[in-house]
Amino acid sequence: MEARSYGDKWFGAVNATLLAFVSLIVLYPLIYVLSASISNPAAVLNGDMWLVPKEITFAGYSKVFENKELLNSYGNTIFYTVLGTAINLVMTVMAAYPMSKRDLKGRNLLMAVMVFTMFFSGGLVPTYMLVKQLGMTNTFWALVIPNSVSVYNIIIMRTFFQSSIPGEIQEAAAIDGCSEMRILRSVVLPLSMPIIAVMILFYSVGHWNAYFNALIYLTAREDYPLQLILREILIQGQMEEMVNAGDSSHAKTLLDQEAVKYAVVVVANLPILLLYPFLQKYFVKGVLIGAIKG
Repeated sequence: MEARSYGDKWFGAVNATLLAFVSLIVLYPLIYVLSASISNPAAVLNGDMWLVPKEITFAGYSKVFENKELLNSYGNTIFYTVLGTAINLVMTVMAAYPMSKRDLKGRNLLMAVMVFTMFFSGGLVPTYMLVKQLGMTNTFWALVIPNSVSVYNIIIMRTFFQSSIPGEIQEAAAIDGCSEMRILRSVVLPLSMPIIAVMILFYSVGHWNAYFNALIYLTAREDYPLQLILREILIQGQMEEMVNAGDSSHAKTLLDQEAVKYAVVVVANLPILLLYPFLQKYFVKGVLIGAIKG
């Protein structure tokens, strides 16, 4: 094995130090929120809890799972995420696959029109009027249809199809009598698992964290997603803390809200944190292939 030079050793040491520092910056908020969710709320409010849990209690989690509104919104978010991601994935594939065909007439014009929408849009008011005229307000369709496709993700997937799926394989399938849909289903998609995993992660995280569309289009609380309920909890806690500052009669309420706040944050982010390790190998491969060969 060839010995490393002095400069290489210093370069490795600096890289390791920087990566360790960045890891601490990323991990500290996660560990803090997790520790705060099982710590005494009074210790958290007083600043006594920095990293390690103090006076461990699961009162916040018990209140979360006793709250039927929170559980209902959690189920809504799961439904919106699964349905929205499925629609996003189908729309992105159906747009990216034709755009990857070099013999498609007018594909440059079509791509220019798509890219144009990334810089200019109708705005919030025209979009709301359109959604209302289509009768999608106060329905789950308002959360999955207006954002059913992302031009940026179409470009990524198109680049993957062009650079990673050999054209000879598709031509051989066409010679064997396969239609374009059969080629897509039996040849292209099985070879595209890395980029599909990337799209699933991108879209699912976007749907899971989305609250603005629900704030605009939904009025029935039973249809609210989890993030909108979490937003209300955070804002309500801040407002009551400012209005009732110094009022001892509200101390217990503030402590309960503090416990619930951190517990809800952990519960809300846990599914995404659990999803990423399973998609990590596909995620890294898909992003690098699209970036290097694009």
